[in-house]
Amino acid sequence: MRNVKNAFFSAGLLVAVLTSCRQQQQSNLTKSGLDPKNFVADVNGKPTSLYTIKNANGMEVCITNFGGRIVSIMAPDKNDSLRDVVLGFDSIADYINKPSDFGAAIGRYANRINKGRFVIDGDTIQLPINNFGHCLHGGPKGWQYQVYEGKQVNDSTVTMTMHSPDGDQNFPGAVTATVTYTLTGNNAIDIKYEATTDKKTVINMTNHSYFNLSGDPSKPATDHILYINTDSYTPVDSTYMTTGEILPVKGTPMDFTTPRPIGQDVNKFDFEQIKNANGYDHNWVLNTQGDIQKLAAKLTSPESGISVEVYTNEPGIQVYSGNFLDGTLTGKRGIVYNKHASVCMETQHYPDSPNKPQWPSVILAPGHTYHSECIFKFTVEK
Repeated sequence: MRNVKNAFFSAGLLVAVLTSCRQQQQSNLTKSGLDPKNFVADVNGKPTSLYTIKNANGMEVCITNFGGRIVSIMAPDKNDSLRDVVLGFDSIADYINKPSDFGAAIGRYANRINKGRFVIDGDTIQLPINNFGHCLHGGPKGWQYQVYEGKQVNDSTVTMTMHSPDGDQNFPGAVTATVTYTLTGNNAIDIKYEATTDKKTVINMTNHSYFNLSGDPSKPATDHILYINTDSYTPVDSTYMTTGEILPVKGTPMDFTTPRPIGQDVNKFDFEQIKNANGYDHNWVLNTQGDIQKLAAKLTSPESGISVEVYTNEPGIQVYSGNFLDGTLTGKRGIVYNKHASVCMETQHYPDSPNKPQWPSVILAPGHTYHSECIFKFTVEK
């Protein structure tokens, strides 16, 4: 009888131990279900980690210093449940093996530079070509594929610092850039960029989060309602390069001055600009004139009620409707990312500004500091 009791006791103890281990494993996961252990790696001799910031409202944002990427954003929906509203991967291995811009702090130059070429003080700089004959997002080894130096400042703030040597992807000047992510008490992610250089260079940083505010990126984001505070945009040719023109949005599929679904005209290929970009992949000229207090754009999911308001001191915003997603990438929670699974809103100077002197300058000189700011504020439409 004693042996039977001992067997029951041992079995019960084993169950308790296993349950405790399982609970301990689960408690180590983030609210979005990420396991921080999967982000501990060594990339090109530099350590990577997962950093978590949170606020008193229960919001949580996870960031990795590989590419300074936002990996997850847990935002409250109309039922006060938290949903992860950005695309991404579950591990550093996936970010390395499945090249993407998901969530990245893009540098040195967000968007495209025509033929990868520009001139500074009479010297022609030739960058690597990686997109339809142009240099996109800093080249094939832009900062999204490099390791930032991460620092957890407090529960709500992390900083990511990049030390980019002179000649990094052929860009001139040794640049030190810092990206500061702060999750505020009013459910906003405040992203501040600063950079200095020892030689005249160009810089144009942005965050490349792919939003699906329904929290379920297996569904397209074409039902999302978009508003942009603009009267004009910069058209592109068939290689996605800006032509140098600034055209009015009124009376065209580019007009989001009245909020409407992304999907209303995203496949309207009889309009040349939609055809050229295979959807939306354009820069809009903001009416905000650098005033970060003014609303630049707003995106809303009717299904979840989650909205993200965008504020910035930048003159433009690139809106991209996930046209290149094609079902070949499987992201967090095993979800396949199909075409139009997300919407990107990248605050920035205009594409190819180094070659278009009529547009706001992206030149950074020694003794000066580059400042850029983008705020993603999450609200709920009930």
